[in-house]
Amino acid sequence: MIETPSLVDQYCHGVLRTELGLGTFEAHLSHTEGPPAPGTTLFDTQTGFAVRRWCPPLLGLEPHCAPARYLARRRELGVLESGRRLLRGSGITTYLVDTGLPGDLTQPGEMAGTGAAEAREIVRLELLAEQVADTSGTVESFLANLAESVHAAAAHAVAFTSVAGVRHGLALAPEPPGPGEVRGAADRWFAGRGVGAELSDPVLLRHLLWSAVASGLPLQLHAGLGAPGLRNDRTDPILLTDFVRATAGLRTDLVLLHGYPYHRQAAHLAGVFPHVHVDCGAALVRTGARAATVLAEILELAPFGKILFSTGARGLPELHVVGARLFREALGRVLGTWVAEGAWSLADAQRVAGMLASGNARRVYGLDRP
Repeated sequence: MIETPSLVDQYCHGVLRTELGLGTFEAHLSHTEGPPAPGTTLFDTQTGFAVRRWCPPLLGLEPHCAPARYLARRRELGVLESGRRLLRGSGITTYLVDTGLPGDLTQPGEMAGTGAAEAREIVRLELLAEQVADTSGTVESFLANLAESVHAAAAHAVAFTSVAGVRHGLALAPEPPGPGEVRGAADRWFAGRGVGAELSDPVLLRHLLWSAVASGLPLQLHAGLGAPGLRNDRTDPILLTDFVRATAGLRTDLVLLHGYPYHRQAAHLAGVFPHVHVDCGAALVRTGARAATVLAEILELAPFGKILFSTGARGLPELHVVGARLFREALGRVLGTWVAEGAWSLADAQRVAGMLASGNARRVYGLDRP
């Protein structure tokens, strides 16, 4: 009843180019450390069950088939053909791709070709700074080259994204650091780093955030549950309140990514601040059959023009499929129930569905600008 013919995946990564065995495939289904519980597999998760529900039919198998059967069919078709069938079967028409993860992942152009879709790049600030540092011989050249690189990236990317919450936590001082503070932090970082070392200095992370804000491009901020070992109490998006307030009135939109289990806090910030938007993607993939409940909770607090769909997928094309299908299912269930109960008209439900599926993302990221 609720149709979403076009989906803009406003945050995802590329897919692996290599064939995967059972263990490697399972490792990409979950962020857990170590093996699954004895007698189980990592398919025994909401995400794993969703993959078994939605992906086998796209490869010519029955829904819910055994993981071994599914992966055998995947190898039979080959990584290129299975990826093509999965991405084209997802219903996603535009991918916004964070190219900041390591590994043999497809780039935006390859995603566009494989998925018969459009694709644009999202630049990860921390990786950009690390790459600049690896090729800069002095602190002075690093700071100058970093400013130039952010400016150059802004000319072709649709957004910047930051993992400051993952690297340090979201309770960063809200104001931009001064030149002396930045220079001192860069001196300390250069003195102790090796080639490829991750950037986690809070002053430099703030400097990157404010450099992105100055560009005017949308800035995506990772929040909520993250990598194993992460102090998740540091990734509650409510910790961003002072930074959000400091950026109010500027021309940069902030997009709070992921968020779960703090999706209500993220939705609240989107409701309070005009330039804040909330992602409803990865939370749905993580919760699987319970996705409709999570989506309804986001809709309780965030204005409908502030909610954007994504899959948050990385590595496996199956995760793009699952993200899209769970979103459509959850949206149809939630809005369809409200229409059936008479709380919403069908026309309003259809209009809001189009906003969440693609319209909001097209507006925020300027996808229709020439």
